[in-house]
Amino acid sequence: MKIAAGEIHLNRTSACLSTMPVRKQNRLKGYDYSSDGAYFVTICTKKRECIFGEVIVGDGLARPAYVNLSEYGLIVDQELRQLPSHYNMINVNRYVIMPNHLHAILTIGDASPSTGRASPSPTLGNIVGGVKSGVSRLCGFSPWQRFFHDHIIRNEQEYVRIVEYIKNNPETWDTDCHFIPITS
Repeated sequence: MKIAAGEIHLNRTSACLSTMPVRKQNRLKGYDYSSDGAYFVTICTKKRECIFGEVIVGDGLARPAYVNLSEYGLIVDQELRQLPSHYNMINVNRYVIMPNHLHAILTIGDASPSTGRASPSPTLGNIVGGVKSGVSRLCGFSPWQRFFHDHIIRNEQEYVRIVEYIKNNPETWDTDCHFIPITS
């Protein structure tokens, strides 16, 4: 079939593609994600499966709620703790591993001269990809959903609010947007 200039031909494939939902761009357009700064990152498991542990309800201030990490949760914890040894300009300031996701504040800054090695500036995507890859390798499968959520922390008030959110996440698990009730 010959198509004249300017004529639009919709075949079966393009018609199907045009009805598919378009994924929202989840990175700030034009922003350099390797630049110095603080980033709030959330990474979820595939299908939000609760494989990283379980929340143990505390009894108030004396014993607050906490996450009892599973074997896979301990692997995530290990990879997050080792992150600064892979990238000498990265700090993991605060994090919490929940049953089906993790929240972390990562800062990208100047390379530490004490390490004696030069590293290229990784992007936030490189850093998260490294964590996901390391965890997947050690678990023997990929527990992750394809994408991750990030938020550029722009000031001290935001930073403090996010630290509090991370700190209190186990306490507020049953009202969290990632909460999935266990059904028997």
